[in-house]
Amino acid sequence: MVKELKEKGYKLKYLLKAMDIARSTYYFEINKVDKVSTRNNDITDKIFEIFNYHKGRYGVRRVYRELKNQGYTINHKRVQRIMHELKLFGKRPKEKYHSYKGKVGKIADNLIDRNFKADRPLQKWTTDVSEFKFSWGKCYLSPILDMCTNEIISYDLSLSPNLIQITNMLDSAFKKFPKLNNLILHSDQGWQYQHKIYVSKIKEHKINQSMSRKGNFYDNSIMETFFARLKN
Repeated sequence: MVKELKEKGYKLKYLLKAMDIARSTYYFEINKVDKVSTRNNDITDKIFEIFNYHKGRYGVRRVYRELKNQGYTINHKRVQRIMHELKLFGKRPKEKYHSYKGKVGKIADNLIDRNFKADRPLQKWTTDVSEFKFSWGKCYLSPILDMCTNEIISYDLSLSPNLIQITNMLDSAFKKFPKLNNLILHSDQGWQYQHKIYVSKIKEHKINQSMSRKGNFYDNSIMETFFARLKN
């Protein structure tokens, strides 16, 4: 307040007398504030640099981790405050394609029950379909992901989300791994995964079918996370 009034033309000695502040104390505090301001400017410039270098894909947590990796000592809440003030918001994943059309076949039990940990490959797989929008139209990706290695076992691209896409994906996976006894294959309750052709194909290979609960994002969050990162 004293500094602002001084800049407006008031005599410093009268301001200090009115506030009962020693001249040395005033200059000590002003110097401290200036140092903090300079440090904030340095951090702000670095946050701008990181955000722009990664083309707006980094949100608060990833910018914070990058600052830490570069040797900066800073609290993540401070990073959040600065980014919000600068209106720097990381790109968010686009809305997910939903294949649920009601009950058109058998709904399997949720064998995974959000336990995405596997101690070996070929123990737990998950699958889903995601939509990608382009200037020329839409494209649909259907992959199978191994929960142990995060490897994409097989996938199929299609201009429409149909059953042929799902069977192509399965055939590719089974060609790669013909013996899959007691494997769990998890999905949502999409119509493709309720279809008798899909169910019979995985039964032929002695695979246990698992399904998320209706409309529950977190029941297959491992695949949702993969799609989100891929789209970003």
